[in-house]
Amino acid sequence: MKKVFILTFIILAVLACKKTKFTPEGPTDVRIKNLTDLTFNEVIIKTSENEEDVDTLGNVGPNSYSEYFRFTKAYPKAEISAMINIGGTFSTYSTGTVDFTYMQYLGQDKITFEVWISDPDNKKLEIFNVIHDEPLVLK
Repeated sequence: MKKVFILTFIILAVLACKKTKFTPEGPTDVRIKNLTDLTFNEVIIKTSENEEDVDTLGNVGPNSYSEYFRFTKAYPKAEISAMINIGGTFSTYSTGTVDFTYMQYLGQDKITFEVWISDPDNKKLEIFNVIHDEPLVLK
């Protein structure tokens, strides 16, 4: 009887242990580098098809970086939009929608999306480069 009680206790103890769930897909820490001489205001980024992978990064100054933000998954392309003041008028610039189907996720990394204005007339942003800054250390 004593052995059954000890065995039951060990099984319950093992099942009660919670392990933080990390997957090969992520999380991924993402930041934006503004490659223009204009300020990106109210930057919004969507890094995957998941609804929780949308966040507002705030403002990103000319030729500077945003802070890192954690997303459950990220791909080499993202939907990025920003309000940009040109000639005293704020306009929304965007990379447009992204189809994440068949893309390979970036994994557990810290990455930087370098963003610039590719087409000012159509208010189009473009990701110029994706830089893998360093591996993400998870505890």
